Amino acid sequence: MILLTLRKALILIILFTILVSSFTWAQSNKPVSPDNRCRLWYSKPATSWNEALPIGNGYIGGMIFGNAQQERVQLNESTIWGGGPNNNIDSAAKPHIEEIRALLFQKKYEEAQAAANKYLGPKGNSGMPYQLAGNLYIDFPAQPEVKNYYRDLDIKNALATVHYNSEGVEYKREYFTSFKQNVLLVRLTASKPGMINCKVRLQSPLKQAISSTKNELILSGKGSDHENQKGQVKFNVVTRVKTARGTIAADTSGINIAHADTAVIYLSIATNFVNYHDLSGNALHRAQQTMQAAYPKNYSTLLSSNTKFYRSYFDRVKLDLGITNAINQPTDVRIQNFAGNDDAQLAELYFQFGRYLLICSSQPGSQPANLQGIWNGELKGPWDSKYTVNINTEMNYWPSEPTQLSELGNPLFRMIKDLSITGKSTAKEMYGAKGWMLHHNTDIWRINGIVDGAFWGLWPTANAWLCQHLWEHYLYTGDKEFLKQYYPIMKGAAEYFVDVLQKEPDHGWLVVSPSVSPEHEYITGKNQVSVTAGATMDNQLVYGLFTDVIYAAADLKTDKAFADSLLGIRAKLPSMQVGQYGQLQEWLEDFDRTNDDHRHVSHLYGLFPGNQISPFLHPELFAAVKNSLIYRGDVSTGWSMAWKINLWARLLDGNHAYKLIKDQIKPVTARSGGTYPNLFDAHPPFQIDGNFGCTSGITEMLMQSHDGAIYLLPALPDDWRKGSVSGLTARGGFKIVMAWSGHKLTKLVIHSSLGGNCRLRINELLNNPMLKKAIGANKNTFYRITAIASPIIKKNNKDLNIKIPESHLYDFNTMPGKTYQIL
Repeated sequence: MILLTLRKALILIILFTILVSSFTWAQSNKPVSPDNRCRLWYSKPATSWNEALPIGNGYIGGMIFGNAQQERVQLNESTIWGGGPNNNIDSAAKPHIEEIRALLFQKKYEEAQAAANKYLGPKGNSGMPYQLAGNLYIDFPAQPEVKNYYRDLDIKNALATVHYNSEGVEYKREYFTSFKQNVLLVRLTASKPGMINCKVRLQSPLKQAISSTKNELILSGKGSDHENQKGQVKFNVVTRVKTARGTIAADTSGINIAHADTAVIYLSIATNFVNYHDLSGNALHRAQQTMQAAYPKNYSTLLSSNTKFYRSYFDRVKLDLGITNAINQPTDVRIQNFAGNDDAQLAELYFQFGRYLLICSSQPGSQPANLQGIWNGELKGPWDSKYTVNINTEMNYWPSEPTQLSELGNPLFRMIKDLSITGKSTAKEMYGAKGWMLHHNTDIWRINGIVDGAFWGLWPTANAWLCQHLWEHYLYTGDKEFLKQYYPIMKGAAEYFVDVLQKEPDHGWLVVSPSVSPEHEYITGKNQVSVTAGATMDNQLVYGLFTDVIYAAADLKTDKAFADSLLGIRAKLPSMQVGQYGQLQEWLEDFDRTNDDHRHVSHLYGLFPGNQISPFLHPELFAAVKNSLIYRGDVSTGWSMAWKINLWARLLDGNHAYKLIKDQIKPVTARSGGTYPNLFDAHPPFQIDGNFGCTSGITEMLMQSHDGAIYLLPALPDDWRKGSVSGLTARGGFKIVMAWSGHKLTKLVIHSSLGGNCRLRINELLNNPMLKKAIGANKNTFYRITAIASPIIKKNNKDLNIKIPESHLYDFNTMPGKTYQIL
């Protein structure tokens, strides 16, 4: 009897084990869901801002938390900033700048730093903060039991949703920001009639008043005072509700919705901001006018129109890196597991999420994307959520041209135009120079003076970097009208440097002085010093600016005398130098340290995003850059790792670039950046530039067009065994469609927007009679190579020979608007 019982128990145990194993197998091998390809999704509400999901239209931003009991949508509007029109020019700076120049040339570096710290700090203020508008709250009755909770952000359609079940009723919420109507919408639905019961409220720390009508709520607010500047930005948030059945009642505490089948919340935000020196707009009139235009339109019409508009941008580029069962896991779980599993599709999602964020934070006519894009949940966000123009603002726009979002550079170009006006006074009063200039930071008021103190802020070369974006836009689009419009701005930046370059005593080179290598320092004696003359990045930026202006003048057939003068001055700029450790020197003197892991790698600008260092023309510099990157290490702040992805892609090392992607897409730790659960990049805290920088880096891994040819699959990692991409854009207006398997192209189609010679560099031999072996320089003028002076190689024990993949160059002629099938 006992034996029989034991047998039965053993049989039951075996059967149970088989069932559990089968269930586990089914879970791990359930079919992948292609619907999740462009979707961030989660099984619980957001408990912090870095778990909330972003929506936006370039003007209005919303962060959706998705709590079943109380929804919170944190609100932003791109022109709500502290303070008002001002500039922080230091009119007493010029004699101190002369003093610091003299000290630097006498190699009295610590004395120069002391003088800079004493005399060249911020005057008046260090810029104004970008601020939140407030919060939209939706309070629901107590829900004792919430089941099957799900929330997502569909970046293919720019639509966020929340689903859950409570007491047998399926509830659903949908959220989007209308690009055409400039309103934020929330739709509430339920599986049973009459079940929508809630209260809609507005809240803001900047609130001055709340008023109401029958179905409308109006919040009035004003930007805050900051650093001796009175808050002058007035704004209004207007909310209306439309229901199917049920009742609506509003008072100043909110809008009560009872027993409705569905409810749609319409929300508009507007300010009195007209431009950086004009606040004469009527905020309430603007907000109500926007609402009156949108409110008569039903939700479905607005959603359909919005989807069509958004996808006219998003669908231009498609990327497929393969798909595994990991796609069936919530996004936060995928981030946690990414470093150790085969989930290349998460990198694909991150790439497209960067494009989503740029579409949603930078639209023609809006403000440029700032440090947090348009999403900031604080009165004074990290670093004031301003425009840090010594890397971060520029990084925001790295993906715009190659991922076919060229129009989205418009807000940046308009800001550059503003800065070229406000920067004239700064150039004249602080430096005694013509043209215009900009230090390392600005804001909505387009300030130009030193911010955050001389140790970080005494960097007068931002104008040169911003002008690179003007030239790159022309190279990608061939738009001569654009170039003609912006050429005077590029010329004005060059005129500034013509006046301020100083002859250094050791070599007779012309250098920028005083300056810093952005936010970095060298050690002299026992002290850290940042102030310097002739930082490598400055030399590269000025060289690039002069080259671009020379080419622009030639293409516009204008200003030959000025262009010729720049050629002569350019020849006197310092050569790049390889130092004692086989590294690319960051400063004129060999101050670099092999244990230096600083987040900024400014001296590597010449490799990326510049085009002055080529493995085919300058192998020693190419090797020196690699050594510098190895010394710096990989793990750093989020945006720094994003920059390094681009650099390793330019170094043609796809495996190392992908290793950095895995370093970046990981949970945030106290020691390094990473990625928050909502896929926002972490410095930490949140900085959006890392998202955009990684999107750019993945693009550079797949295609490069800066070095005289279109290089296809230049840095493909081994983990991306099979894939495809369509829509990436190369300089000269070439659009690429390609697929690969095992590092070999299986499909290649090229559309030529502008015509002209198409030169391809490919790591394999192609057999197509259309292709001819390339000989000599590329005749396509959008592919001119920047000629640089021979580098100075100092004695070191490093092997500067390089090993790069064997590649082949092909040419074929194209006609504007024609498409060519190569493979």
